[in-house]
Parts: sequence; C-alpha cells; structure tokens
Amino acid sequence: MREEIRRLYLQVGDQVIHRRFPQWGYGAVVEEMNSQIVGGSSYVRIAFRDGRTRVFDNNFGNPCCCYHAGIRRC
Repeated sequence: MREEIRRLYLQVGDQVIHRRFPQWGYGAVVEEMNSQIVGGSSYVRIAFRDGRTRVFDNNFGNPCCCYHAGIRRC
C-alpha cells in the first residue's frame, strides 16, 4: 500500500486572496484541520473581508487544492 504524503499549501496566519472572486476581499487563514489517518484530508478555514468564512482543501498534491482553485498568498 502506497502512503500518500500531504503537501500543505497554507498555514494559520497566511493572508490570501481568491483570484476568481476578488469581491470577497482579502482573507486570513484562521484554522487548519489535518486528519491523523495516513492519506487523510487536510483543510483550511479562511475568513474573508466580505464577512464569510470558507473551507478549502489544503493538500497541494490534490487537484482540488485551494491553490488550484485560485487561492493565492499575499
């Protein structure tokens, strides 16, 4: 069985912007959630200036990662 290694893109405190939704404003990573199970999920919670908090996949090796979705560090 192949062990998947997570490559995390963001960490708590990072300032970000979403390229596809600039109207959300800047955001800050407020929480990281990482599964302790091998190959498990990794997510970040980002609070944006529009007052909403959104959750994104944080594993850079996954095609659904927040980086591939348009999240960029500032």
